[in-house]
Amino acid sequence: MTSSNADASELGLNGARCPECRAPTIRQYAPFCSKRCADLDLHRWLSGAYAIPAGEAEDASSPDDEGGSGAR
Repeated sequence: MTSSNADASELGLNGARCPECRAPTIRQYAPFCSKRCADLDLHRWLSGAYAIPAGEAEDASSPDDEGGSGAR
């Protein structure tokens, strides 16, 4: 078995690319290419960089605010 065969068996499926650096994925660190890229992504999750911004929903108004059929 040559080293190129060993390298090919460790590569990810379907030619997937690392979301951090676009290098070919390695099965051991999937979906990343290395521990470094996996750690960078983990840091972003833990620091809140991937948080979805919160905002007021447009449908959050109460019936009293609309001036509709409120009691008088």
